[in-house]
Amino acid sequence: MATPFEEAVLAVLSALPAGEVITYGEVAAEAGRPGAARAVGRVMATSDADVAWWRVVAADGRLAPGKEAEQRRHLAAEGVDVGDRRVRGMRRR
Repeated sequence: MATPFEEAVLAVLSALPAGEVITYGEVAAEAGRPGAARAVGRVMATSDADVAWWRVVAADGRLAPGKEAEQRRHLAAEGVDVGDRRVRGMRRR
């Protein structure tokens, strides 16, 4: 059974439209727990929910370590400008 925070994180992720990128910290804030960016990563890593994890990046636009190639492919397919290991031209929410 998911905690209220886990449910809130998954709701934020489920609402992200294709081509929109958000940071772990922004997800945490929108889920009601500012500063809980690492907890967002844990929720994403342990959840069985089918969410667009590739739309979530580090505060500086870095892609997920070890999953850069897959994340880059997903984001590029959605029209996001991705450099070597980070999203270019990130807009703040």
